[in-house]
Amino acid sequence: MVGVFAGLILVGTLLLSLPFAHARHGVGKLDALFTATSAVCVTGLVVKDTGQDFTLFGQVVILGLIQLGGLGIMTFAAFALQIMGQKMSFRSQAALYDMFYQQNAATRFRKNLKWIVLLTLIIECIGIILLFLSLPPDIEPKEALYTSVFHAVSAFCNAGFSIYNDSMVRLQGNLTFMTTISILIILGGLGYTVLIEISRRSWYKLSRRPQPMIWSLNTRVVLMTSLTLILVGAVIFDTLGLTGDLRSRTGNAIFQSITARTAGFNTVDIGVLPTVALLWLIFLMFVGGSPGSCAGGIKTTSLAIWVARLRARLRHREDVTIARRRIPVDLVRRTGLLVGTAAVFNLIGITILSITEMGDSHANVRLEDILFEQVSAFATVGLSTGLTPALTTIGKLWIIVSMFVGRLGPLTIALMVMDRKPTAVRMPEERLMIG
Repeated sequence: MVGVFAGLILVGTLLLSLPFAHARHGVGKLDALFTATSAVCVTGLVVKDTGQDFTLFGQVVILGLIQLGGLGIMTFAAFALQIMGQKMSFRSQAALYDMFYQQNAATRFRKNLKWIVLLTLIIECIGIILLFLSLPPDIEPKEALYTSVFHAVSAFCNAGFSIYNDSMVRLQGNLTFMTTISILIILGGLGYTVLIEISRRSWYKLSRRPQPMIWSLNTRVVLMTSLTLILVGAVIFDTLGLTGDLRSRTGNAIFQSITARTAGFNTVDIGVLPTVALLWLIFLMFVGGSPGSCAGGIKTTSLAIWVARLRARLRHREDVTIARRRIPVDLVRRTGLLVGTAAVFNLIGITILSITEMGDSHANVRLEDILFEQVSAFATVGLSTGLTPALTTIGKLWIIVSMFVGRLGPLTIALMVMDRKPTAVRMPEERLMIG
């Protein structure tokens, strides 16, 4: 998995380094690598203006990298093997199944895999149509179609790339356009297993079957946690972070609360937001989307399990429960490992960026800018307070590493801790004082 993603980034870097991929002033090798990594990892951080510094060829390359990275190279590889009639090892099937379905076997993997790809294309096509119809009539049809395709794919893949230099600021008054983008971001961040379950439940409703489907715990947790984060974030941004009349403030607050969960679009200048709004944005970015989705972060289910574990410990209970269901001990431990590793990695990143970006040449860089940039890269969000274009060479290289680790790290860690042989020796036990 790591090798395939790294290979795609290398290919993207080579294509974006070609002279006819640049529109003006040229793009250096490091900037091409940064852009390719950001596209494959569906982050959206940019050191070059996508619409101005890249030609149509370069933009199409970026769009292709976004689509492949968002859907997942492993999904395409497994789909190709399925079409060719070749068999996958049980370990590979189990790894993919655990990634997308959070279950213990791969019995339904082959049946549902084609729906993953088909559902993605259907949602993106509907989004393209709605975006095309919402654009002003004075825009040329070819330009409107290209704009719709680029932003629909970027939104559903939670990439945050835009061909406009101000992201979505110029379109914040277009209610239909912004609503469509928001829905695409939400659907792309829910995870394929949730989307498939919602689709099947809708079909059961339409067919009026006597025994309706029962929502799985995974879908219930994903939907409730996502809705809670969107609403709480919108209230905080509306009351503490944004200015303007009630209508525009509320619309921007809802959109920023949605896009902060790894999409990376913005309708307001992030650099001028107050510290309290930036802190909440950082929290939303760190959580990210849901398992099996195009989003990054530690995932909504991890947050739900972590909160449930904290609640259980405060109540002196051994079992961790959510919605009257007990969570397996190994899953609770894996969640703790994931959250802890993510926190430590970001702390290391903040330290490195503080050294490289807060020198004499960056006198105006604040610590919250460094923290925001690091978490945005790790969670593959793409929002920035304006620091990205001014990064030093070492800073760019570290952000590239952060985007790559943030995209693949949680899955790699989850697979790494599986199937480990127990140690033959246990050390003597001794207590420590805490508190």
